[in-house]
Amino acid sequence: MERLTWLSLLKTRRAIAVIRSDDREMAWQMAQAVAKGGIEFIEITWNTEKSGELISQLRWELPEFSIGTGTLLNLEQLQEAIACGAQFLFTPHTDVAMIKAAVDAGVPIVPGAFSPTEIVTAWQAGATCVKVFPISSLGGAAYLKALQGPLGEIPLIPTGGVTLDNAKVFIDAGAIAVGLAGDLFPKDLVANGHWEAIAEIARTLTQNLTTS
Repeated sequence: MERLTWLSLLKTRRAIAVIRSDDREMAWQMAQAVAKGGIEFIEITWNTEKSGELISQLRWELPEFSIGTGTLLNLEQLQEAIACGAQFLFTPHTDVAMIKAAVDAGVPIVPGAFSPTEIVTAWQAGATCVKVFPISSLGGAAYLKALQGPLGEIPLIPTGGVTLDNAKVFIDAGAIAVGLAGDLFPKDLVANGHWEAIAEIARTLTQNLTTS
């Protein structure tokens, strides 16, 4: 998917499900559950068991969805992720070489940034948008809103502290989308295989974020 098309679609869907697991089958079940609930952007973190294989499988099984990866720490991992078919890339940090490699490959990349300097550096290097991480340590929605004045033209995605309860608050503060992990996958529901309940959580979140 072309980078600007991907970004435009993300702005309408609003939510990214972030899946991290040391059990490949469990990660597959988690992805299927949120997909059933209508979340169209699914991130399989690179440190998930056999993440590359899982990304390739999900791309085949869910062709209408955008399947990407995150927690990419270096250029080698980024290149491997692209080779596996990842449709978008997240990093926890700002690395100009990684950003430029993704741009050259035509794959959307969302680097993590903590400060205005990092945000601008990532954007000027060619980032599709910028992940503000960890948002809970930066003041939450108030910090994101404060960034809108000087940096309003840069699309921002907060992660690391986004919950079901505050996700809409971040959208209202100017985020183009939010990334959620733990709140989408309560440990008891995952442990007991209550996938329909997780799908319903995803469904409710999607409705809340796409309804004005």
